[in-house]
Amino acid sequence: MLFLISFSNFSELPVGSVCVTDVQLKGRGRTKNVWESPKGCLMYSFTLEMEDGRVVPLVQYVVSLAVTEAVNHVCDKKGFPYIDVKIKWPNDLYLNGLKVGGILCTSTYRSKKFHVSVGVGLNVDNEQPTTCLNAALKDMSPASNLLKREEILGAFFHQFEKFFDLFMDQGFKSLEELYYRTWLHSEQRVIVEEKVQEQVVQNVVTIQGLTSSGYLLAIGDDNQMYELHPDGNSFDFFKGLVRRKI
Repeated sequence: MLFLISFSNFSELPVGSVCVTDVQLKGRGRTKNVWESPKGCLMYSFTLEMEDGRVVPLVQYVVSLAVTEAVNHVCDKKGFPYIDVKIKWPNDLYLNGLKVGGILCTSTYRSKKFHVSVGVGLNVDNEQPTTCLNAALKDMSPASNLLKREEILGAFFHQFEKFFDLFMDQGFKSLEELYYRTWLHSEQRVIVEEKVQEQVVQNVVTIQGLTSSGYLLAIGDDNQMYELHPDGNSFDFFKGLVRRKI
């Protein structure tokens, strides 16, 4: 469970600044959850500047994809077995059903621009309390060398620069196919709860992808398309989803 803190003054630093740390004591996740991240985790923040506020919420998906592709790139370059890190919408990273990382993006608006602080946490080499990339690597190939945090960090920025340029030039559609191959939710059936005349009614819908605003796109058993939103009250985004017809 890893999120890097986005310092209140971090967005004041020059665009493109990167902050890397070995240990994190007061990391902040969404809904103000607090995490502690010990040694062995790759933790870093960096800054971006954007003008179109409509696409700012999608940046976390570009970052998530760049992290997974960075791990793939390092494994391929070093001849390691493929480590299948997956994206759990909207901003978590999973390996073998366990959380190994996460992304947190915050933004402020001034001088007609959005100043975005991106925080990334990835458990590379600490097996407690869940698992890490190197634990999975050792299980698959005991004779392999281990992944190094600095290798993944370098590969991340190489991947992110390409993805971000593509995203800004052509929109998230240009990355959707790769994103859907990497996330956990294609054709996933989820329960949406609605209040009808003071009664809570449960409906099952099937996830199809993302809407243009970055929420989940789903189809009901009645073939009606819906946009799914978290209700803001649940730790798990997939509990307490609400739907809107589109």
